[in-house]
Amino acid sequence: MRTQIYPSLSMARYVFLLIALLAISATASAGVGNTSNSMPDFTRGGTIPEGIQTDWHLGATGARAYIHSVDMSTAKTRQVLITSVAEGSPADDVLRSGDVILGINRQRFEDDPRIVLGEAITQAESTDGRGRLVLIRWRDGSTQRVAVRLPVLGTYSQTSPYACAKSTTILKQGSAWLAEEIQSENYNPNPIVRSLNALALLATGDTQYLPLVKREAQWAAGFERRDFQTWWYGYTLMLMAEYAMKTGDTSIMPGLERIAIKAAAGQSNVGSWGHHFANPDGRLAGYGMMNAPGLTLTIGLVLAREAGLDDPRLDRAIQRSVTLLRFYVDKGSIPYGDHRPWILNHDDNGKNSAAAVLFHLLGDKQAAEYFSRMATACYGVERDTGHTGNFWNILWALPGVSQSGPNATGAWMHAGGAWYFDSARTHEGSFVHLGPPQPLRDSYHDWDCTGAYLLAYALPLKELRLTGKGIATAPELTRNQANAIIEDGGGWNNNDKQGYYSALTDEQLLERLESWSPVVRIRAAKALGQRKAEVLPQVIELLQSDDRHTLYGACRAVEFMGGDRKSAIPRLLDLLEHDDLWVRVCAAEALQGMRDQAREAVPIMLKRLAHVDNQIDPRAMEQRYLSFALFDRYRGLLGQSIEGIDRALLQEAITAGLQNEDGGARSTVSSVYRHLTLDEVQPLLPVIYRAIVEPSPSGLMLASEVRVEGLRVLAHHRVEEGIEACVELCRTQNPWASERRTPQLMEILLQYGAHAQAVIPDLEAIADDYADGEPDFPMQLSKLKETVVRDTIDKIRASEQRPELIPMRVDER
Repeated sequence: MRTQIYPSLSMARYVFLLIALLAISATASAGVGNTSNSMPDFTRGGTIPEGIQTDWHLGATGARAYIHSVDMSTAKTRQVLITSVAEGSPADDVLRSGDVILGINRQRFEDDPRIVLGEAITQAESTDGRGRLVLIRWRDGSTQRVAVRLPVLGTYSQTSPYACAKSTTILKQGSAWLAEEIQSENYNPNPIVRSLNALALLATGDTQYLPLVKREAQWAAGFERRDFQTWWYGYTLMLMAEYAMKTGDTSIMPGLERIAIKAAAGQSNVGSWGHHFANPDGRLAGYGMMNAPGLTLTIGLVLAREAGLDDPRLDRAIQRSVTLLRFYVDKGSIPYGDHRPWILNHDDNGKNSAAAVLFHLLGDKQAAEYFSRMATACYGVERDTGHTGNFWNILWALPGVSQSGPNATGAWMHAGGAWYFDSARTHEGSFVHLGPPQPLRDSYHDWDCTGAYLLAYALPLKELRLTGKGIATAPELTRNQANAIIEDGGGWNNNDKQGYYSALTDEQLLERLESWSPVVRIRAAKALGQRKAEVLPQVIELLQSDDRHTLYGACRAVEFMGGDRKSAIPRLLDLLEHDDLWVRVCAAEALQGMRDQAREAVPIMLKRLAHVDNQIDPRAMEQRYLSFALFDRYRGLLGQSIEGIDRALLQEAITAGLQNEDGGARSTVSSVYRHLTLDEVQPLLPVIYRAIVEPSPSGLMLASEVRVEGLRVLAHHRVEEGIEACVELCRTQNPWASERRTPQLMEILLQYGAHAQAVIPDLEAIADDYADGEPDFPMQLSKLKETVVRDTIDKIRASEQRPELIPMRVDER
């Protein structure tokens, strides 16, 4: 089993680059007619493109197969190449490596063979299917129909896994396999898999498994890791808390308390976690916030509290995390980190689904309902997506959907869950990780997923809080409501993201602008945007609505349109004062999309940016998005010019924006520096300096730019304090992307000429540190930084320039 999920912090981007280069290399070396973007014909001597690692598990048949993908989609593939067959499996003696499957029964593939095969396996296992999976097999130039005999498990019910005999059978078989696996001598999966497997056995309610679960809970109580604690600890917390609540066994409570308090103490000042716990100053390291481990840690802390831990540190950590995560209700999917709401899919690698569980545990009806609906609308090929793989997208799917009741789970299973689940199940009853359809394996390709899938099948038993024990929070959907949400999630795949919506009529798209789903609204708005101003009158009419969802959608439609949209400006200006924060943000971004046409909106937006109501908006999110809308270098209303803007109002807005807790917002505001004269810069020097020496508490990926830009301003105007500040940033900078940042800092320092000679000893110490290598950072890049710094030292020593320096508070002299 793999013992870590992602590469170490600073190494991650280089690994991603390496993967991309490997993919390009594989494509280039595969030969004409056999590249990753051309379909190999295996019946005419075609071969798997060089460098391909991924093949597909074909459910209980016991076979695995290569299915050609393009842009993470197998929709256009029409051949399935068998790569292996498990000995003693149903496909043994029927299929062998090198066989090509061309279709099912008498029908050759006309659609995505992954789905067609998965659905055929589901059908064969049903009572009507009688266990016969009939395949069109090509072998050695001959094509014939062959049958793979599968056990008959029954048919998924309309509310599966609830009131579903097949689901009950799968849970029973899988649990038996899992119990045997856990007892084996070599059982030692990674902590997440281990926790999920034990939780799955606990979720069955079968007392025969309790001794095994107790052993695993005791393992969790003694668990200790220094790497990636945020990932491991969330799941060990869940296991211990659920075990304690289920059995009343308090022996693991010291371990539960130890890990829970560590997790709470390791939270950042803004309520987030990253790959690791926060630094002593309350800021995260590396590239900062990651909501995936943050969600699971929060769930673990909530369950720990329910299990009996009473500590204000837990309460504080839970509340801060909830404040951060709840912001995304009605706006999109919970994103990777402290970023914009994710609007490409109805879930972003399972985070919405996990959030549905979290807010159910907290009794938050509105949030639980929203995130559960988003989870329900994400099925089939949408669940292929996910950063470094789709393990989390599958793990949390049905637990999130189930918050909306059995009709929702049944609709989700029949829309795309059933074929996927049945494809992942082995003939022995265990489950493997399928992964997305792509050339290279993802980070979870060898993970045992049995516990992850069995937790979904255990939902009807409601034995655990994670599987529904307790009073429901979100309202239960009717069958019609569930089917409508499934329809909302349709019309998308990885290599044709907008085709379905582009084919809809104006009326159909305008109706979708009023949807509850932010993803539907965005897809419709983009499609309308392609039609430019032709439907602007109808969109402006929607802008008069009292319904906030409609206002969100109509604003987005204006944003994406081209042409003359001036007639929408009066209403958008009104909406800048709307009671709903997200309506105000959407209106601002619609005005931003109009560029020079909307210049009259700038004073209103600057005033709102400068004055934040922390009671209503504790994280100053409106200020953040107004910063982007106004100051984005390329798209902002003030990105190219500040001509005609009231300088006092501008100064007030810059001062406020530079104190936003998000590094990305601060960096965006700093793009205005280049438009300011010395007289205009002078009153801002203290806040510019503070933004350099006091790093932002969040948004670390983009937090360095405001610091570097500020140093450029200080150097340009020869502000004396910039020398020490530049050296200090070089010494303490985030290693992430520092190989690009260090040369910039050295160029800035050289502007001070011989004045910088005073800091040469500091620079020599920094160069020595680079020469010795930096933790979790490539040695060759540290060497490059060392070279740049030593070259700068030589140039400073040789410099005879002594420009006149000014102190920072020039106006007070």
